Amino acid sequence: MNIIRTLKRCAAAGAVVLAAVSLQPTSASAAPPPVVGGTLASQGEFPWMVRLSMGCGGALYTQQIVLTAAHCVDGSGNNTSITATAGVVDLQSSGAVKVKSTKVLQAPGYNGQGKDWALIKLAKPINQPTLPIATSTAYNSGTFTVAGWGAASEGGGQQRYLRKAQVPFVSDAVCKQAYGSSLVPAEEICAGYTQGGVDTCQGDSGGPMFRKDNNGAWIQVGIVSWGEGCARPNYPGVYTEVSTFASAIASAAAKL
Repeated sequence: MNIIRTLKRCAAAGAVVLAAVSLQPTSASAAPPPVVGGTLASQGEFPWMVRLSMGCGGALYTQQIVLTAAHCVDGSGNNTSITATAGVVDLQSSGAVKVKSTKVLQAPGYNGQGKDWALIKLAKPINQPTLPIATSTAYNSGTFTVAGWGAASEGGGQQRYLRKAQVPFVSDAVCKQAYGSSLVPAEEICAGYTQGGVDTCQGDSGGPMFRKDNNGAWIQVGIVSWGEGCARPNYPGVYTEVSTFASAIASAAAKL
């Protein structure tokens, strides 16, 4: 089985179009656990989070460019088919900002293994804070935060409300015990609990993994990429190591 190709964390396009009743919890106690094993995010808590209409997440790299995963897009070039939703935790909120894409740049050389990043240029800026990306491996440690509108359990549906969770760093050596040669250590970073229970899942692809920098500000260190199922014991989530591609991302964004 090719884990890289079969277990990317992007929702199938059809899975995103869900009846409103199935997305909305009937009460606080009935709400499904966010991400997998997380909690509901507060309005304005992560203002740079973006939901993409193909069933992925992303973050505002600039107010007019979204950083997401390469496997969420179909090549590079002019593209007006993607809608970015931002500014809200509730995707059905009347306050949601929706902007169409104009161009897409998929990571050069992307072939399904590693290099899992892409940029989406929007038709106009979104007036929300942006999320800086790490330019070195200095923050590739400790505990990270993940957020998204993806499934709250393996095989589950997409969610209406943004959810968050915390996951600890997992070393390349330990991660390779799970994934072997499918892992690209120079381009990917792993995070999760040995016992499982907390993880990103299908539909969270392209969203950021982030932590506080030395000044107490959020900084992005990873992009949700792939994993064996969701929140399974001994199978951490795998994320694109943003610092590895920081220069390439900056150069591509300047030309987009």
